Amino acid sequence: MTAPLRIIYAGTPEFAVPALRALLAAGHQVVAVYTQPDRPAGRGRQLAQSAMKQCARELALTVEQPSSLRDVAAVERIQAQRADMLVVAAYGLILPPMVLALPRLGCINIHASLLPRWRGAAPIQRAILAGDATTGITIMRMEAGLDTGPMLLERSTPIEPGETAASLHDRLAEIGAAALLEAVPGIIDGSLLPRPQPGNGVTHAAKIRKDEAVIDWHAPAQHIERAVRAFNPWPVAETYWNDRQLRIWAAQWLDTQHTAAPGQVVSADAQGLRVATGSGLLALTRVQLAGGKAMSAGDFLNAHPIVGAMLGRNAA
Repeated sequence: MTAPLRIIYAGTPEFAVPALRALLAAGHQVVAVYTQPDRPAGRGRQLAQSAMKQCARELALTVEQPSSLRDVAAVERIQAQRADMLVVAAYGLILPPMVLALPRLGCINIHASLLPRWRGAAPIQRAILAGDATTGITIMRMEAGLDTGPMLLERSTPIEPGETAASLHDRLAEIGAAALLEAVPGIIDGSLLPRPQPGNGVTHAAKIRKDEAVIDWHAPAQHIERAVRAFNPWPVAETYWNDRQLRIWAAQWLDTQHTAAPGQVVSADAQGLRVATGSGLLALTRVQLAGGKAMSAGDFLNAHPIVGAMLGRNAA
């Protein structure tokens, strides 16, 4: 057992929570939790606390919510906390060089991909969208570039058939927590040596835009099915039926030849609403009409005659 560290932990979404709990369970002292400021959320646009803040308050930890880490006061505050290490997991704010230089053991990031693939904001969704067979966690030492720092430890995992961004997120959060605890002793005693990222294979995981979730029925069914999984739970793949939004929560692609126009519902039963695409059929298995609840294909079909209909924003 290594001596407990004084750690500043920086994270914002639910992804960051397991590693924080793991550090505390291992006996380390978390001297402060940094998370983004409360933001308006929901239909009422009420200020909402991040998942990280809620967890930190539950654990009676000190919470810091600066809007930036670039001003002198924020840097002095971090310096005063005398942290041995600063751990980051999906924080969302840039750590400037003057902050990166403060902890004696450096700033360590839990990144949800096998670097250098999928540097950036949305590695989980981009991996699913691209049809990657595997992904994982990289524990890395942070530097000024975006996810460009040297790697300390990697743990891979397959992306299972049918896996959504939600389920992969939860698995990677737990893998990240275990990987961090595995890495800490080697960081302390210097036995875990940082390795530069490979120069080849760099890809960038741009932030997900809501308009990406609108389905293009001319695309292959396999690609659309990936989008359905990647955009669950947000922003949720969507199309239109009779000018009403129809959200697609789950679907299966079928390598079935057809002559229908892309977007046409060619058949439907309890197993799915089968829609023609640019290549193959997509069986919609869980859908949600605007103003209603998500439901199975069978339940939807009982209330809505849809066979033969055209889906899409400008469908006739």
